[in-house]
Amino acid sequence: MLKKIIQFGLVILLFSCSTLLKAEQSGYETLSPAQPTQDPNKIEVIEFFWYGCPHCYTFEPVLEKWAKNLPANVEFIRQPAVFNETWGNHAKAYYTAEALGVVDKIHADFFDAVQNKKEKLETEEQLAKFFAAHGVNETEFHAAYNSFLVDAKMRQAPMMASRYGITGVPAIIINGKYKTNGTLAGSHEKMIEIMNQLIQQESKKN
Repeated sequence: MLKKIIQFGLVILLFSCSTLLKAEQSGYETLSPAQPTQDPNKIEVIEFFWYGCPHCYTFEPVLEKWAKNLPANVEFIRQPAVFNETWGNHAKAYYTAEALGVVDKIHADFFDAVQNKKEKLETEEQLAKFFAAHGVNETEFHAAYNSFLVDAKMRQAPMMASRYGITGVPAIIINGKYKTNGTLAGSHEKMIEIMNQLIQQESKKN
């Protein structure tokens, strides 16, 4: 009986090792179950990030360059990850920028302020000053920051990471089916290659 248990355990271990090796070789993992996308007519690419993450900061220019040349059938979505209060404060800043239509104005500078200038951008007042420095009316900022839309997105954010099995950032989800990150891919450039590969693969199915 003990011999059978040991043999069964070895089979499970070998299967697990084989699965991990396959993920390492391909540079991505297949999500099970696959998650629904917002638009079935588009190939959805989601980036999970945090402004305080140095790896997200170094990945951003590479990702930004990629995002400028998206095929017409690809929908790119930035998704702030929320694992604690600080991450939540930064996520709320992003959602506020999104509500105000100023993500392009503040996104790179917010990364720079947190990563290089070591600014504390967490409270409503601190964020109001940052947004004002980027041409946003403070009254409009406060209205967006405290809006129902931003509050709703903040409530959903922690569940998004859980839904896709996200435990670290940056992480990319391709069409609700695949996940890649720096650990799986090996480099930021390789992540882009894998994203493009899976986008082409999914495009052929539509």
